[in-house]
Amino acid sequence: MTEDSPKFARLGEDARRAALINAALTLMAEGGPAAATVRAIAQKAGVTPGLIRHYFSSKQDLTRAAYQAMMSEMTEANLAASGQAGRPEDRLALFIASSLRPPVADARSLGLWAGFLHQVRHDPQMRAVHKATYLQYRDLLQTLIAALPRQAGAAQLR
Repeated sequence: MTEDSPKFARLGEDARRAALINAALTLMAEGGPAAATVRAIAQKAGVTPGLIRHYFSSKQDLTRAAYQAMMSEMTEANLAASGQAGRPEDRLALFIASSLRPPVADARSLGLWAGFLHQVRHDPQMRAVHKATYLQYRDLLQTLIAALPRQAGAAQLR
């Protein structure tokens, strides 16, 4: 190996998959979807391009996994912020507020989200990922709303 050759590391399957997803997200954030080529993702993740096929059936499959990971990470950040409050009203307020500020709503995340939304319109499988991650967010929001103290005569929450 020459000094310019990449240094490959042995990682477990989950760690390698996460490294590929993170590499794809980083490249998309830096240069848009066109920058996230298989070769560039492999180089960023420190693997050979052929190894990507071991974890993902296609580049589109990797892109869908990256979108799912990003959306789940954003929802988890909202949930973590809401856990810092004791009263249900405060938990709900923190959950919503965290959706509008970093790390959930920063330039990188919003740029990636906008790029992925374009793909949601044209790819049924990406649309399914979008629906599943949105339902995860909505279910958490619904749980926080349901925990609010009910006023006398208030309608049942859904």
